Amino acid sequence: MHAIQDELKTEFVQGREIAMSPASIRHIAIQRNLAIVIGTFLRGKRCQLFIEASVVFNEENEFIPDLMVVCDPDKIKKNHIDGAPDFVVEILSPSTRRRDITVKKDTYEKYGVKEYWIITPKEEAIEVYLLKDGKYVLDNVYHNFDEEDWAALTEAEKAEQQLSLKISLYSDLEIQVKEIFE
Repeated sequence: MHAIQDELKTEFVQGREIAMSPASIRHIAIQRNLAIVIGTFLRGKRCQLFIEASVVFNEENEFIPDLMVVCDPDKIKKNHIDGAPDFVVEILSPSTRRRDITVKKDTYEKYGVKEYWIITPKEEAIEVYLLKDGKYVLDNVYHNFDEEDWAALTEAEKAEQQLSLKISLYSDLEIQVKEIFE
């Protein structure tokens, strides 16, 4: 049995309407894993997690990020988020990769999204960008290592790896990289 989408999701990117392809099972699993960890942590806190909600930046740019956290309740409208979320995650797919790492990243930066994660499922990697003085700075790249790849690293290379990461909004939320890609 296949699920049928009642309504095709579309984004507006630089004034162009772009139909979004259905996500892969791998994409959905990564999204789910992150949503469980972040959503559980945020329960009872001011900030809220949204999955695939529409974000309106201006008339030409309305995106549907894979995940986002919004801390300003005034931005949360009935059918969309009005203005920049505090934290955004995009999970790359072949059809969205170019937009996610160029136009969307530039828009998130321009409108003040404080933290932007780009997740590459195939490489099991997470690029973390933090907004500093109005510009994104690559904070770190995190990788999930299988046993064979981990064994192939030297002790010095292992010491350089960070196997968990935090969202800058909350220093007490630590996420194991392997949990994201389970």
